[in-house]
Amino acid sequence: MKKNDELLEYSIPQLLRWRVKNSPKRPALKEKDFGIWNTYTWEDYYDYVRKTALGLKAIGLDKGDTIAIISDNIPEVLFAAIGGHCLGAISAGIYQTSMPAEIAQILGYLKVSVVFCDNQEQVDKVLDVRDEIPNVKKVIFEDPRGMRNYMSDDWFIDIADLYKLGEEEHAKNSDLFESLVDQGKPDDVCHLCLTSGTTGLPKGTKLTHKNYINMGLQLTEVDPLEPTDEYVSFLPFAWIGEQMNSFGVAMATGITLNFPESVETAMSDLKEIGPHFMFGAPRIYETIRSEIWLKIDQSYWLNKLIYNYFIDVGLKAANYRMTGKSMPLGLKFKAWLGKQMIFRPLVNQIGFLRLRRAYTGGAALGPELFTFYQAIGVNLKQIYGQTEIVGIAYMHRDGDVRPDTVGKPLPGTECMIADDGEILSRSDSVTPGYYELPEKSEELLEGGWLHSGDAGFIDENGHLVVIDRLSDVMHSKKGEMFSPMFLENSLKFSPYIKEAVIYGNKEDFVACLINIDPVVVGKWAEDRGISYSTYMDLSSKDEVYELIMEQVLDVNSRAEKEHFKIERFALLYKLLDVDDGELTKTGKIRRKFVQERYQNLYDSLFDKSVDAQKVEALFTYQDGQSTKVKTTIKFFTVKGA
Repeated sequence: MKKNDELLEYSIPQLLRWRVKNSPKRPALKEKDFGIWNTYTWEDYYDYVRKTALGLKAIGLDKGDTIAIISDNIPEVLFAAIGGHCLGAISAGIYQTSMPAEIAQILGYLKVSVVFCDNQEQVDKVLDVRDEIPNVKKVIFEDPRGMRNYMSDDWFIDIADLYKLGEEEHAKNSDLFESLVDQGKPDDVCHLCLTSGTTGLPKGTKLTHKNYINMGLQLTEVDPLEPTDEYVSFLPFAWIGEQMNSFGVAMATGITLNFPESVETAMSDLKEIGPHFMFGAPRIYETIRSEIWLKIDQSYWLNKLIYNYFIDVGLKAANYRMTGKSMPLGLKFKAWLGKQMIFRPLVNQIGFLRLRRAYTGGAALGPELFTFYQAIGVNLKQIYGQTEIVGIAYMHRDGDVRPDTVGKPLPGTECMIADDGEILSRSDSVTPGYYELPEKSEELLEGGWLHSGDAGFIDENGHLVVIDRLSDVMHSKKGEMFSPMFLENSLKFSPYIKEAVIYGNKEDFVACLINIDPVVVGKWAEDRGISYSTYMDLSSKDEVYELIMEQVLDVNSRAEKEHFKIERFALLYKLLDVDDGELTKTGKIRRKFVQERYQNLYDSLFDKSVDAQKVEALFTYQDGQSTKVKTTIKFFTVKGA
């Protein structure tokens, strides 16, 4: 294999070609379709990219143009993106959950000329805003079901027809494609990745071939991967977390990408594959933790007793493994016994048996949840980065895992803490800037360093500790600093709490709005004969308030300082939702938006004279109809606070 510095001289299409020369028959992509896994070798992969690239050229995509992708994860997403890269065009991912108005805004901002959609649902969204996107020349679709009435309109083209155009172009000039691939440069911008948009509209982050490949190489220098390793592609392609694996890691290492049959079957398909490494947002690991808790809760009393005993053993053993210290013989034996009896079968059920390493990023994962996974034998490690540095810049090393940090910089990454506590980074994976936003780009890269917008520090072990967003760090009325994110993650370790939003900046105390987990709390209520009809009804039960009070008290009991303690809380009558603008596409809380939306509840949280408040909730359904529901929200002052 070539040295890392030589691979950095390639564009993504050129590296794909290099893979074909070295391992043409090795599996590159697998897709589950109608229950059967279909395989694409590296040779097949390159052939489809060629057909797509030349087909795109035939319909008018040119160097510097942008092709947008709105699709679930399927091989055609990569064919379209890398096919565009072969022409010198730029790809851009848009979340499948985006609504038509949002899609129109993004297509206009990024000056998109071609759109790829996987099915009629996404095509219809683009069609709804056709008059608002005059730059779009063609809409390509992959699934022809439901598209019969659209075929008379030449604005649409089936990807099968695009392939035919590509084959015709190749037949006319067999050297054209290779000459196009040869023209690529590692520093060319190849993709526009949208930021999460926690503070407003997303920005298009310009990323180069070298940005992606460098990240993949540096990650695997720390945690080597074999070409025979498997990865399941289930994260949204529009998120940097998926691109860094499909563009960066896969090309740098030659691993196999597996595409589930659908979003709904992703977790069951993951069990079939049994990946060797995995990357996911905290919400995924929180959900799996809740599922494990439910399985144990539904088990026999003896199983619960054994599980609780060995989870305590596992937590003690995890502290030794994570720090690389030698484990006492007695603990080592009990940990082995617990693994064979309890945790190995449990891990096998969730598809993690072959997993050597799992990574989490995109938001902080609470130390308690982090240690839990290590206790059951899942080598979960925190990574830290941002879209503007291809997702990963810092990570834990095996034997040096500290739950309250995000690890050390990747090789070739420099870190500096600014005077105001902001985390600054520098590496070959740093973006050249934002698309069409020169002032924002200059601010982002001021002084030659990437400004993260996060506050943090380097601890005595050389690990980076992330406190919170600089804009989110809060201070009590007395000026004492605290991190809302830390408290939120502590609360979310409870299986009964799905989401939490901490407030208290410039206030006398800390308060919180809480979403209960409807599945876990629903099961808890059923076991106790508590009847309920809806989420709103369940969250208003006095018994549920008492349950959540216990969870808040537990978090308070572990608070290092008094001003970290939560003094008041209320349970929201609805789940925070992406479609309502309360969460970003990656599940981050849009704190300011939530406060403004529930300003009346916020005010009552900090008014101890208010015990309850009547509210009128507006619910909008997918068909556009809406209904108003009246309910009463109760406010609780935490015992002993």
